[in-house]
Amino acid sequence: MSDAADLQSVPGPVFFDRRELDLILRVYGRMVAASEWRDYAMVGHRDVAEFAVFRRSGDAPLYRIEKRPALRLKQGQWAVIGEGGVVLRRGRDLAQVLRVFDSRKFTVVE
Repeated sequence: MSDAADLQSVPGPVFFDRRELDLILRVYGRMVAASEWRDYAMVGHRDVAEFAVFRRSGDAPLYRIEKRPALRLKQGQWAVIGEGGVVLRRGRDLAQVLRVFDSRKFTVVE
């Protein structure tokens, strides 16, 4: 079977599996410990799963980590999107994409 046929045969919303959530929540925990992030939300839609992080509960998302399986053979199914919709990193491997948050490379500018 082709990959396109596999995507069409999978009913229901897209969501994260346990391994993916583990990687995302490790980064989230590290950033909460550094007092950078305070809240998160997860949403599973028909074509995308989204993990959004917030500086404060009432604010717009600071970052969104998206999983779009339809793009896995093209640009990669994972993306980290910053404020204003700017794609900070995109790729096929979640661990590589999440390296955008490494403390050595990443500082919050206010």
